[in-house]
Amino acid sequence: MIDRVYDFRSDNVAGAAPEILDALIAANAGTTAPYGDDEFTRRMNQRFAEVFECELVAFPASTGTGANGIALSALANSYGSIFCHQSAHINVYECGAPEMFTGAKLSTVTGTQYKISADRLREEIELAGIGNPTRVQPFALNLTQPTDFGTLYAIGEIAELSEVAHASGLKVHMDGARFANALAALDCTAAELTWRAGVDILSFGATKNGTINAEAIVVFDNALAGRIPYLMKRGGQVLSKARFVSAQLDRYLADELWLQRAALANANASTLASRLSLLPGVSLVAPVEINMIFLRMPDSAVRALDAGPFSFYKLGRDIRLVCRHDQEPEGMDALVMCIDQAVHGKT
Repeated sequence: MIDRVYDFRSDNVAGAAPEILDALIAANAGTTAPYGDDEFTRRMNQRFAEVFECELVAFPASTGTGANGIALSALANSYGSIFCHQSAHINVYECGAPEMFTGAKLSTVTGTQYKISADRLREEIELAGIGNPTRVQPFALNLTQPTDFGTLYAIGEIAELSEVAHASGLKVHMDGARFANALAALDCTAAELTWRAGVDILSFGATKNGTINAEAIVVFDNALAGRIPYLMKRGGQVLSKARFVSAQLDRYLADELWLQRAALANANASTLASRLSLLPGVSLVAPVEINMIFLRMPDSAVRALDAGPFSFYKLGRDIRLVCRHDQEPEGMDALVMCIDQAVHGKT
């Protein structure tokens, strides 16, 4: 008899990684300058530069929504628009924050597997009325990587989209809430996935992979970086005790543990999805490329899951399951057994 709840709601339900807690304890000793003018933030910047293999400026942030808002506002004009996929996180799950920060209109683009194609973007730019004073003027392309349905832009796709965007004067923003999962799945370098493919600014997420409210705005364009401090202050995003976020990010990137955790989470999802997709009436909504699974299943199976002992999210008709690196094998076994029994009428 299972007497506990197995949690598949998200990867941010997990606690912090041990090395992150150690870094916080170390950062707690003594005093240091506030508001990011500290040795921890400078060391964090050095670490980001090493990982991304380039000169850059990284700003600690506490939320992904705040990071997205500030990053996009650094690109914005006061009469502009941002191209994004209709399922993009900034369009669906941020309660208008990008519009609030930028004053811009989000112009949604359709595309298969929850991604924008270069041809579709090119068509939208041609129809945007660039130079027409009666139309909003596009200034940015947003790419959610991975997408909110767990699909991935290949490096070549990012490069092609960036080329199309840059040709029309648009900058490219990447929303990387699960950046580690994308990196682990694509088996590439951070540089290859971002600035070498044309990305100008990155919202770097770490909270879903072992840190405590630690994100970053990573800027590959020095001209853009000069605007960020003013925008962060105006937007209420400056951290008083930035050292505690910076120390986490510095330690997070110090070795391969962040990528190992992401790879394990991805592998758990792949294994679970393979088992579930063999059950009658169960179908995958999207390819399982990272640690997220989207399923449709018979109502009897949904009712069985609702009866427990599982926590998960429903998105309309879809069931979303997200795996962590430390997902319990017995929990995955129990979930498969629950659905299996339901679809075979054994519950």
